[in-house]
Amino acid sequence: MKQVRIKKGHAVTDVVPSPRVEAGKILVQVVNSCISIGTELSGVRRSAVPLWKRAVEEPENVKKVFHIVKEKGISYTKEIVKEKLDTGLLAGYSAAGIVVGVGAGVRDVKVGERVACAGAQCAYHAEVINVPRNLLVKIPDPVSFEEASTVTLGSIAMQGVRRAHTTLGECFVVIGLGVIGQFAVQMLKASGCKVIVSDLDPQRIAIAKAHGADYAIAPDGGLDVEQVAHLTDGIGADGVIITAAAKTDAIVSTAFKMSRRKGRVVLVGDVGLNLNRADFYEKEIDFFISTSYGPGRYDSAYEEKGLEYPVSYVRWTENRNLQEVLNLIAAKKLRVMDMVSKVYPIDEADRAYEELKTASPRPLMVLLAYPQNERLPDDTFVQVGTHPVADGKVKVAIIGAGGFAKSMHLPNLKKLDRLYQIRAIMSRTGTNAEAVARQFGAAYATTSYEKVLSDAQIDMVLIATRHNLHAQMVLAALRAGKHVLVEKPLAISEEELEEMEQFCRENPNAPLVLTGFNRRHSRYMQEIAKHTAKRQNPLVIHYTMNAGYIPLDHWVHTEEGGGRNIGEACHIYDVFNFLTGAKAIRVNAESIQPGNGYYSAKDNFVATVTYEDGSVANLIYVANGSKDYPKETMQVFFDGKTITMNDYKSMKGYGVSLAQIETKGSEKGQLEEIEAFGTAIQKGDEAPIPLWQQLQAMRIAYAVEAQI
Repeated sequence: MKQVRIKKGHAVTDVVPSPRVEAGKILVQVVNSCISIGTELSGVRRSAVPLWKRAVEEPENVKKVFHIVKEKGISYTKEIVKEKLDTGLLAGYSAAGIVVGVGAGVRDVKVGERVACAGAQCAYHAEVINVPRNLLVKIPDPVSFEEASTVTLGSIAMQGVRRAHTTLGECFVVIGLGVIGQFAVQMLKASGCKVIVSDLDPQRIAIAKAHGADYAIAPDGGLDVEQVAHLTDGIGADGVIITAAAKTDAIVSTAFKMSRRKGRVVLVGDVGLNLNRADFYEKEIDFFISTSYGPGRYDSAYEEKGLEYPVSYVRWTENRNLQEVLNLIAAKKLRVMDMVSKVYPIDEADRAYEELKTASPRPLMVLLAYPQNERLPDDTFVQVGTHPVADGKVKVAIIGAGGFAKSMHLPNLKKLDRLYQIRAIMSRTGTNAEAVARQFGAAYATTSYEKVLSDAQIDMVLIATRHNLHAQMVLAALRAGKHVLVEKPLAISEEELEEMEQFCRENPNAPLVLTGFNRRHSRYMQEIAKHTAKRQNPLVIHYTMNAGYIPLDHWVHTEEGGGRNIGEACHIYDVFNFLTGAKAIRVNAESIQPGNGYYSAKDNFVATVTYEDGSVANLIYVANGSKDYPKETMQVFFDGKTITMNDYKSMKGYGVSLAQIETKGSEKGQLEEIEAFGTAIQKGDEAPIPLWQQLQAMRIAYAVEAQI
């Protein structure tokens, strides 16, 4: 499919794989989308700014980059920056089209219905989009696709008007008459208000007056404040809605001065905010910020997971605002098409953006139009390169091209090109799949896991999706005859694990499966194991994971992640398995109960594992520790000897002579893990980690989970 991206100061229309319908979402074939000229051209200009200049303007981001360099090294950081530049920005956040697929759990939307969509995370300028239920509304019959494609901009204006708490007969000033301001004018009139408008562009003032504005004033020094006083019998405006975009602080100051005593000022636009106390203190003015489309915006539980706010408590959510905008258009109370200057076909999107850069006067809105076919083509696959299949190398597909895969696994695979050839990149987002495929030299990009599994050229899949998908993807790959390296955890439930174990038991010649327990492959752990393997007595292992805080609304804490014990601490249970080489016979765990809601009850715990050979391993896992303390430390005691390991950067032996290994950053064995797996596949050996140990690490995690 075709999709618009912003790269280095220009809009480009690329061919990328189409999305697949997902649970809780609706697949929409777009008919029209709206270019939000102010917001999107700002993004275009920003993308053209050289990195060094952006660094000067955004020192906080520079600190983040230096921190990554310090922790991960220059090459790692370089890959992250390159990937972001190559991918570009996905453009668009307001569209309308026809439903062509409905995901599981969506019961009130049908294929063939006309819908309008919102959201910078989904309502792209693309032929097909995948939209969460709460960011989609049905289009009333009298409303055209062109009109409906502007729904997001109308909703932004509506939320600003709602924040103003208008009442019949009040007088409001609208400062800034771009498309949001024009919508606000019409909504204020529909609410029974008198409206004064202000803008530098006389043509926009003329459009606002055609939309019902009662008075227009020139934004000129202090005269505009005086004019508002004259027009309101000396009282001042009941409220001011700022829909302008400018860096100056004067706009907010002027808005306060225009307001009556105890008036309201609502900020919708992006203006300077160095406030002067004298402007608002004596008049006790209320200053409101309007957040985008309305309540629910930026709440992942609402937008992505479909949680609805009860109408009794939140009358107007972003979804209800979107629907009401379309209702007002249907009732002819909002005029839209007189603000649309041109409709470009999607193939001319680059020309549309270039013309908008230099247009004078700048239009309020332009739309994009998309070709409509009776049958939607199945184009979840895009050929990226003509790379011949390399004999003798392991042909690998990356499943889930997220941050970790792009910054760790893919660079490592490129380093190991004597072993591997990257054949395919599969991601739920087609633009991401295509960009990563180009960056790392894959033959093709796809959004279809089935496409990868049916590719006879692929020997192995590397699964780096969210945790809840791991088990089902592993089983599907094994049944398709593909070797599997899956990021931890192997499975997030005992039932999933048992199904996998049963399959492997019934199919002894099945392909290899390796869980990404990389720490055992690190040079540090390999050196320690050389000495513990020669022990005469059981081990005592004490491991501290100072994991750090993760907000409770992060996906790791949800059913997608399985929690931090199952999703991360399993790494350490594998370390215990590796060093002891024994069967676990008992697991004990205790957690602290937090005194407030900041930490999860599963964030801070101690787990002790007793092994068949008498060894005892203890994990202290904490989210409440200091950032200044090392993330991972370990002490191993045996036969009068002690070995300490400090964050995979250094180690020390007491009573034992260790090889000298010291690294600037943490080296946790990711490269060595992939190398060992590729070698095992080529030689026809067993997986680098015995399956029973992989299963045991997960069962230890489940036992801990039950106790904390």
